[in-house]
Amino acid sequence: MFYWIMKNIVIGPLLLSLFRPWIIGLENIPKTGPVILASNHLSFIDSVFLPLVVPRRVAFLAKSDYFTGKGLKGWATRQFLTAAGQLPIDRSGGKASEDSLNTGLRVLGEGRILGIYPEGTRSPDARLYRGRTGVARMVLESGVTVIPVAMIDTEKAMPTGTRIPQVRRIGIVIGKPLDFTRFEGMEGDRFVLRSVTDELMYELQRLSTQEYVDVYASSVKEKRASLSR
Repeated sequence: MFYWIMKNIVIGPLLLSLFRPWIIGLENIPKTGPVILASNHLSFIDSVFLPLVVPRRVAFLAKSDYFTGKGLKGWATRQFLTAAGQLPIDRSGGKASEDSLNTGLRVLGEGRILGIYPEGTRSPDARLYRGRTGVARMVLESGVTVIPVAMIDTEKAMPTGTRIPQVRRIGIVIGKPLDFTRFEGMEGDRFVLRSVTDELMYELQRLSTQEYVDVYASSVKEKRASLSR
């Protein structure tokens, strides 16, 4: 109920009227059943606007750090993320990665929509980076439909490091479902996982028209951080 009220009465109408997002391909999302929306990731507001324009509820796997802030601001952030349908996950690797996978599979097992970012983190410079294979494993283990989604110009509305978005029009392009049934039962093969991931990233690049960089975005961020010390 809280999610519905925030989306349809409180936050949703205001944001949609201000930013006036244009949308292509909304009809590609099935009206029922589990589905994965695999999106590029340009800005914090990606996880806000995609759920707003999709009629069904979308659950996003969000970095757990977003939920651990202190004081009034931390409380407000947690409430907002919860209202947006985001689920806290630990991205530190190892058992945490397994827990993230299980959380995603649970959402899909309930017949819901799961939003996920194959790049694993926001792009540092609006380019599209190499995808993590966790999304491929989730696709093959669940056997559900995966739909590529391209967020357009959200990094211009809210660049990394800013706290308040700038009002401007953004776009969302929803592609056609991708078929990976030919790899059924092969989720343990790392070459298959990479192949599925690369095919998905190719489609995201086609929809978004971003420049593609075949390295992980997290590696670029770490290198930049070390140079700035």
